[in-house]
Amino acid sequence: MAANRLTPLQETEARRKAAEEARKSKQPVTRTDEEKAIRKARVEKAKDALARSVAVKGAHVAAGRDALKDYLRRLNEPNQPDDARFEAMIEAPFKAPPKKKSNARY
Repeated sequence: MAANRLTPLQETEARRKAAEEARKSKQPVTRTDEEKAIRKARVEKAKDALARSVAVKGAHVAAGRDALKDYLRRLNEPNQPDDARFEAMIEAPFKAPPKKKSNARY
């Protein structure tokens, strides 16, 4: 069992070679004009929401801005939010979360 284990150097080299092969065999992504237009509109909306949310105050604003920044960073990844979730992300910095109700009786 211990004879089959790789040394840390061998593991690193194997990972490097696997990453290099993945880069070589990667297919370029081709997007239609419709997809490009949708992506461009979403980027404009996200950037506009970030610019408008600078003056907004509240604990929820930072989390909403972080979600928008993360969306813009990961724009080229295959898993993108659907339209409803994207609209919720756009509105997050401006919409305060509902306050929790307490059952305390005074």
